[in-house]
Amino acid sequence: MTQPLLVDAGPLVALLSDRDRPMSLADACLVRMAELYDEAAVLMLDSDFTIYRKNGRQVIPLIAPFA
Repeated sequence: MTQPLLVDAGPLVALLSDRDRPMSLADACLVRMAELYDEAAVLMLDSDFTIYRKNGRQVIPLIAPFA
C-alpha cells in the first residue's frame, strides 16, 4: 500500500491558500493532510482552524482545548 505524499500536493496546497479565507502554508498543509488521511484528527491550538474545511465542505475533526 503506497502512502500519498504531501510533496505531490504542492499545487493543491497552493490552491487551498488562494481561497476566500487566506491561510498559512502550515494550515494549508494540515488541511491537505486531513483530506489524504480521512479518518485522522488534527491536533490544533489555533481556534481559527475551525473555519477551514476539507474536500470543500467537510468539517475537519479537531483535538483542541476549544473543541
